[in-house]
Amino acid sequence: MTNPTEDDLKVIAEQVWSSYLDLDGASPLVPLPADKHQADVTASVSVTGAWRGHVLVSCSDAASRNVAAALLGIDFDDVAEEDVADALGELANIIGGNVKSLLPEPSALSLPHVHVEGTQGRYPHVTEVCHLEGTWMDESVTVTVLESTTDLAGAMA
Repeated sequence: MTNPTEDDLKVIAEQVWSSYLDLDGASPLVPLPADKHQADVTASVSVTGAWRGHVLVSCSDAASRNVAAALLGIDFDDVAEEDVADALGELANIIGGNVKSLLPEPSALSLPHVHVEGTQGRYPHVTEVCHLEGTWMDESVTVTVLESTTDLAGAMA
C-alpha cells in the first residue's frame, strides 16, 4: 500500500493555498522551514477504512487568524475564536479530503477537530508518513500525515 509523499503534500498545499487562501496572488505557502516553528493551533481530520491515520494542519496563532480572514472574507482584526476554529477545521478538511483521495478505498474522513497549544500526546500509536513545513505571510504552517500503527482491535487516537 502506498502512502502519500512529501511531494504529494506539496502539490495539495499549493492547490489549496492558490484556490482558497491566496486571494490576492501575493501570499502563497512557501514550502520552507519557518525560522521558528509554532504550533499554537492544530486542526485534524482522521481517516478510517482501508488506511487509518490522521491529517494535521498546525500553525501559529497569527497564521490561524490569517486563514480565518482569508477563508471567511473578513478583516484580520475582526476574526473571533470561533472563526479560527471554523476556518482551520475547514482547511484540515479540504487538505484531508485531498490526501484521502490518494489512499486505498474504502475510506472515510472524520469531522475536523481543532485544538489550541499543539498536539503533544494527542496521537498515540502513530508513525509520521510525511510532513510539509512552510511559511505563509511570515508565519509557520505545518501539514503532517500520521498513520495508525495499531490493529483494528487496538486503541485509536
